[in-house]
Amino acid sequence: MKQISTNVKIIDASQGTTLGVAGDNYRVIISGEQTGNTYAVFDMLVPPGGGPAPHQHLGMQEFFYVTEGELTFKTTAGHQKVTTGGCVQIPFEGGIHCFKNESASMARVLCTVMPAGLEQVFALLGQPVKPGEFLPPVEITSDIEDKLKRLNKQFSQTIYPPDYLD
Repeated sequence: MKQISTNVKIIDASQGTTLGVAGDNYRVIISGEQTGNTYAVFDMLVPPGGGPAPHQHLGMQEFFYVTEGELTFKTTAGHQKVTTGGCVQIPFEGGIHCFKNESASMARVLCTVMPAGLEQVFALLGQPVKPGEFLPPVEITSDIEDKLKRLNKQFSQTIYPPDYLD
């Protein structure tokens, strides 16, 4: 008889580490450590004007589901506004992409990455914050540029200039 797993986890809204990353808040709901590095899940709060620089992850796929507000997703194919209930799938070895909150309201996104690993990037770039606390975007200094270059190499990603997809 096949044994059924009983290791179901229920994660409360107050659980997980919240990191301030580039002016946004990313709560690590499920880390790669919990999934054998098969995937990780984030609750992303993106204030007006927020969002990451254009970037590309090799060896990873991403899925974004907008749960509140709206974001403009930018790719080499163009720009598309995605509102509550909309999703974006960046395929494995996917292209250059970013998102920006161009509205006057907070946006919230559920993001899943496969395999896991992006939470390690966020931990190395970000700072722990309390829920509702937002840090200002970081000024890009030569030290930060050097750190990004090391992270890009370590995690097979590339970060492009902010206006790359405009």
